[in-house]
Amino acid sequence: MDYRVLGVVLLSFLAYTNAEQVKFVDCGSVQGKVAEVDIQPCPSQPCQLHKGQSYSVNVTFTSNVESKTSAAVVHGMVAGIPVPFPIPQPDGCKSGIQCPIEPQKLYSYINQLPVKAEYPAIKLVVEWELRDDSSKDLFCIKFPVQIVN
Repeated sequence: MDYRVLGVVLLSFLAYTNAEQVKFVDCGSVQGKVAEVDIQPCPSQPCQLHKGQSYSVNVTFTSNVESKTSAAVVHGMVAGIPVPFPIPQPDGCKSGIQCPIEPQKLYSYINQLPVKAEYPAIKLVVEWELRDDSSKDLFCIKFPVQIVN
């Protein structure tokens, strides 16, 4: 066995076990139910997102419906105004979910949240939706973050 692979697996496991579940608010998950949200790295809350870095977002959810597709829409809520927060892969079917999505099945949606260097250093709420093929929310979550230098 390659000990480097074992080392990577053990380090990944340790990083995962040290992860703190992110406190979130459901903002209208019509077609599903969120079990947990993890952001890596995020050792304390609100998560401090450093400019120029990318963060892994993992949402574990159960779908109530069948859907051939899924699409993510992400906004930063700044003073109550939704500002688009572009992500590199909006297709949920290419983000850890094997489509078609089936009812009563548990899914682990994994995507990246890049924080651009030009973003202002502010506290805000991220609103993350994953929509089914009828544009209804499989999940909608909100969680606080702080963008820092």
